[in-house]
Amino acid sequence: IRDEESGYNKNLFCIPKHYEEDLERVFIPHGLILDRTERLARDIMQDMGSHHIVALCVLKGGYKFFADLLDRIKALNQNGDKSVPITVDFVRIKSYC
Repeated sequence: IRDEESGYNKNLFCIPKHYEEDLERVFIPHGLILDRTERLARDIMQDMGSHHIVALCVLKGGYKFFADLLDRIKALNQNGDKSVPITVDFVRIKSYC
């Protein structure tokens, strides 16, 4: 997404009532995020080949994306020709500095 991108009119989306007054525009639609997450999962599966995947989630904000990405990877693992072992772990850090 380019810096000059103006986004989409919020009237094109179903916005929960409690957010209507807080939003001006939607920059990245949910469907696009889902599509990119699926693509990332496919790329990870292709790049890893049959190697063991160690997935590490940084807590405090990353969990939802992490869970969605793992769901996509697991679906590809179940529906693909090969099954790749996956280990999941979590880490909490005090500061990003």
